Amino acid sequence: QKQMVEIAKALSMNVKIIIMDEPTAVLSNREVDALFHLIGTLKAEGISIVYISHRMEEIFRICDRITVLRDGAKIDTLEAKKTTNEQLINMMVGRKLEEYYTRTEHEIGGTLMEVCNITRLDEKVRNASFELRKGEIIGFAGLVGSGRTELMKVIFGIDKAAAGQIKINHRDVRIKHVRDAMKLGIGFVSEDRKLEGLFLERDVEFNITIGVLDKFLSAFNLNRQKEDEIAGKYVDMLSIKASSIQQKTLNLSGGNQQKVVLSKWLAISPDILILDEPTRGVDVGAKAEIYALIDQLVQSGVSIIMVSSEMPELINMSDRIYVMCNGEIKACLDKDELEQNTILKYALGV
Repeated sequence: QKQMVEIAKALSMNVKIIIMDEPTAVLSNREVDALFHLIGTLKAEGISIVYISHRMEEIFRICDRITVLRDGAKIDTLEAKKTTNEQLINMMVGRKLEEYYTRTEHEIGGTLMEVCNITRLDEKVRNASFELRKGEIIGFAGLVGSGRTELMKVIFGIDKAAAGQIKINHRDVRIKHVRDAMKLGIGFVSEDRKLEGLFLERDVEFNITIGVLDKFLSAFNLNRQKEDEIAGKYVDMLSIKASSIQQKTLNLSGGNQQKVVLSKWLAISPDILILDEPTRGVDVGAKAEIYALIDQLVQSGVSIIMVSSEMPELINMSDRIYVMCNGEIKACLDKDELEQNTILKYALGV
């Protein structure tokens, strides 16, 4: 609704050109269809639109011409009808993506976390139960407002539960605060990195190491060399493109900002990592790198909870998918049941 108000504000100004930067990132499917219908009407009235998006299906659905930018430079401008998805991806990343979604076969362990009948104080989540195994990726699907993020915030201690319990390694645990979750080995990459995930005015090093101060700070003694080592390790590991670890995070691209957020939580060596919209506003090259990193993490025994509005991402990366609707978990789908129509049916409450 906030996004639609923002679009309405732009339209009220009687403009001739509208720039839309990732306008559908937080819209439901129905709202996306309404937006695209509106775009068609505006085009018919002679209004020009510059549409910025990382969602390939949207680009081909509504655009007449496509300009590809990479590393600040224009690569080419092509007619949408004469361009393939593969051509576009190759230009965006500067190389062929042989394997976009990376999943390596490995053995999944026993149950690590059990969430039993969680209900939030505001009842945006009701009686939610699921389990997570060691080295497993479970996806959470649902429309915007279905309760996915709200459930994750309860698990991570950001919001309070009115009822329910959480077990880790078959033992009851109490998570009343984020600190409790971190001590239990849980990390949380939130859906809004700029608002909730980063200190944008601080440098890359500060953002990566803020969760592990105890590793280089004791009393009033700061081990600057140790701090540099920690930050440098994850800059190298995730191929973060920055002039130095002292560069302001504000000045990084969306993909590199997301890698900094991931680095912050990898630094605490989590057993469980919650990823809420992990590739939102990230180009296809950075997406492929993030998928490869997720695959490496689960191979090493980390368990992943992935919340995403991108159906192909969930289907290709998840071992199982839970579907939420109106604050409740409606289904748990195994690998052989992961089809868009099936997921959408449960997400709509049909």
